[in-house]
Amino acid sequence: MKQTTLSDIRLIDVPKVHDKRGSLVVIENDSLVFNMERVYYLYDVPTGGKRGGHAHKELYQLLIPLSGSFDVYLSDGKSERTVFLNKPNKALLIVPGIWREISNFSSGSVCLVIASEKFEEDDYIRDYELFLKAKN
Repeated sequence: MKQTTLSDIRLIDVPKVHDKRGSLVVIENDSLVFNMERVYYLYDVPTGGKRGGHAHKELYQLLIPLSGSFDVYLSDGKSERTVFLNKPNKALLIVPGIWREISNFSSGSVCLVIASEKFEEDDYIRDYELFLKAKN
């Protein structure tokens, strides 16, 4: 697993075009730090529900709140922080080797995830204690 830290996490301004008709956000591979291989979204998360609860060995992710808001808890095994996402033109870049948990979804929220790899179960670390051992 990559020895990344929370300093590698970034909030990114997604290019936005706004006029009297509304706003348009465009995401293309040349505006990412990785090539997108998979796109999915989370929605209808029940009150009090959580998503994530894992780290990736190689996968990069960009999280975008298309609607509503949610918190993203992040840990590198030594430091932790929580990022509040609520603007569809602000994206959170999560690099490999970072534990993430998504919670406090507002009603009607939608979290778009752009991933650098297709789904591969072997890339996941789903146990926090194993994550901590891998980071040390």
